Amino acid sequence: MAKMPPRKYKGLVPRLGFWEVTISGIGIILGAGIYALIGAAAGTAGNALWLSFVISALVAFFTALSYMELSSMMPNVGAEYEYANRAVGKRVAMVIGWLIIFSGILGAATVSLGFAGYLANLLPVPVIAAAILLIAILCGILLVGVKESALVAVLFTLVEVGGLILIIVAGLPYLGRVDFMEMPFGITGVLSAAALVFFAYQGFEEMVKFSEETRKPERTVPLALITALVVSTVLYIFVCLSAVSVVGWEALAASPAPFATVASAAWGGDASVLMSVIALFATANTVLMMMFASSRISYGMARAGSLPAFMARVHPDRHTPWISILLVGGGALLFMFAGDIAFVANISNFTLFVTFMVVNLSVIVLRYREPRSERPFSIPGRIGRFPIFPVLGLVSCLFLLVQLEPVILGIGALLTGIGIVVVMVFGKSRER
Repeated sequence: MAKMPPRKYKGLVPRLGFWEVTISGIGIILGAGIYALIGAAAGTAGNALWLSFVISALVAFFTALSYMELSSMMPNVGAEYEYANRAVGKRVAMVIGWLIIFSGILGAATVSLGFAGYLANLLPVPVIAAAILLIAILCGILLVGVKESALVAVLFTLVEVGGLILIIVAGLPYLGRVDFMEMPFGITGVLSAAALVFFAYQGFEEMVKFSEETRKPERTVPLALITALVVSTVLYIFVCLSAVSVVGWEALAASPAPFATVASAAWGGDASVLMSVIALFATANTVLMMMFASSRISYGMARAGSLPAFMARVHPDRHTPWISILLVGGGALLFMFAGDIAFVANISNFTLFVTFMVVNLSVIVLRYREPRSERPFSIPGRIGRFPIFPVLGLVSCLFLLVQLEPVILGIGALLTGIGIVVVMVFGKSRER
């Protein structure tokens, strides 16, 4: 009997380990948020800027625990869509998936313009042309493979972390020169800044989308997630303390390039150029990971039947969801004129807060609906079956949500409404 040739694997291939997932996660978190938003946040929080980051970190930690439990139960690339689908139903899951995909596309488009702005300060390159070129190059990297994408993310992350360490070192001789509890607008300003800088933590939730491409994901992903969040939070706190120590919150708030201002004040003009170069890596890395996350959840939803089936096609050789990647890249090109990064950051925060509320709710529902389901990681702290930390995560996300400006809440509600309409139309079409 002739020997049968080996069957070619048609799905996503598990090729990532703990360190690759962890460092990629740190790269997603330490992206454009801290580099671009620290000035705007300082304008409302003052020298107590570090406290805003602590508050946001606490909210992120509560929700991260929920992601850890759910990702250990369902190591699936569909992530939030799969969690909501299993806990509260397919229609709600589709709306959440819509918000996440749209947020990733909009964020990638805006941050790519931030990249182009930094590049234009260094080279005579048109902003739009540079942004389009960045999207095209990063799409190519994503199409090549997840291992290669993770390698690029790791390299860019090392540069990003190096830039943050430089800011910390620059501030060491100045520590103690300012009052770190100075709040020009009181605790209200600190809370408002916390709602804004939550964008700087965006990314820890995207790590669960590595699940199907990670070895032993039910244990590796939760551990990598919490490690990345802790490392990022520690860096953020020290960066805030150093930055306000060098130039004070007023100068930080007035600068269009806050870290360049800090470096210039500490070491001179050449250091400002260096920080601009580092910012290129930070913004590019954020765009890469946003596009990765949006393409993976698009693929997961298409595979589950909630988006057109052709979006679930995987390249036979590279094992990447190539159609979803191209559609996400095309969407980012269309939304390049959405607005400044602080405005889009808050729209993204709206989608994050709503999504995180549903994720925390999913943990609570599944504790009662599926009490005997296997949970390789289970959130500690409960009263009977009732988990305490998911409730804290849900309430804290709602609290930060109401700190957003009314116009942001209105736009977020509009996006959610559009998602509901899309779900109703597409759902009825599929039923027919």
